Amino acid sequence: MSTSDHSATPAAPASFSVSVADVELEADDLDPGQIVSGEPVVTGKVLWESADGKQVRGIWQITPGVVTDVEADELFVVVSGRATVEVEGGQTLEVGPGSACVLREGDRTTWTVHETLRKAYHISY
Repeated sequence: MSTSDHSATPAAPASFSVSVADVELEADDLDPGQIVSGEPVVTGKVLWESADGKQVRGIWQITPGVVTDVEADELFVVVSGRATVEVEGGQTLEVGPGSACVLREGDRTTWTVHETLRKAYHISY
């Protein structure tokens, strides 16, 4: 049997490195119903997504303001900026450069962004 009888298996994406601080981000929609105060703007860039869409890795940024969210299962590391993340029925998290944070799927949060915050993240759906 020749190799031409087999369908090609797609190659895994190449390993890579980026400067989180320098990646050019794209506009991301923020539901106006999530905005509590201010005029926060969200931008981001997906760096990798699994074929089934259940794993996503990327960079996300938000400008100052107060917003609410319902979280996915996420690990993120703050690269720049500062925020207070209040988890309904849970802790209040103060995050800044170098903070690693884990959010549980379904957590209801209120983000008070003090300084434009940029983070690198991994989300599991």
